[in-house]
Amino acid sequence: MDNSAHNLADIIEKAKTGNQIAFSTLLDTYWNMVYGFQLKRTHNENDAEDITIQTFSKAFDKIATYDSSYEFKTWLIAISKNIHIDMVRKRKRDILESSGTNDAVKKVLDDAPTVEDRLITEQNLAHLLRDIEKLKPHYQEVINLRYFNEMSYADIAAELNEPMNNVKVKLLRAKKLLAEIIKKR
Repeated sequence: MDNSAHNLADIIEKAKTGNQIAFSTLLDTYWNMVYGFQLKRTHNENDAEDITIQTFSKAFDKIATYDSSYEFKTWLIAISKNIHIDMVRKRKRDILESSGTNDAVKKVLDDAPTVEDRLITEQNLAHLLRDIEKLKPHYQEVINLRYFNEMSYADIAAELNEPMNNVKVKLLRAKKLLAEIIKKR
């Protein structure tokens, strides 16, 4: 086992104990590889980014199940592929379910929100904002900068004076905590 492989094994072991620096190191090391892989598959930056975030989220949640007889990057790519396949299946299923009626055609022809749609959106946004307020302030800030101010990771990193990978991990963690809050609601 060479030195870099030994170092990676140490980092993975630290991540298994919940070490945030180890998580950040793994994210830093493999982000571009997973993102590039998904960008080639999806040809869509937003989908590639979403899948990459989901990949690391799932990998970090399940890091205890990682089998060191496989390369870590192979394990990440396998998770990433499965998330992409699930996303494609869900989109196909949604299209098939809606194509059975003329509603799909109506939605394409008139995508302007109805009064009811606007009301539901406002109510959902109010609930979401209340849920975001339950997060710690540094998680609230990163969520607001990314999704309400629509800032890039680089811009957020500059605004917060933090490395971009810290912003990515913080956003990943914030989204996970927010999802847990929403599920409890």
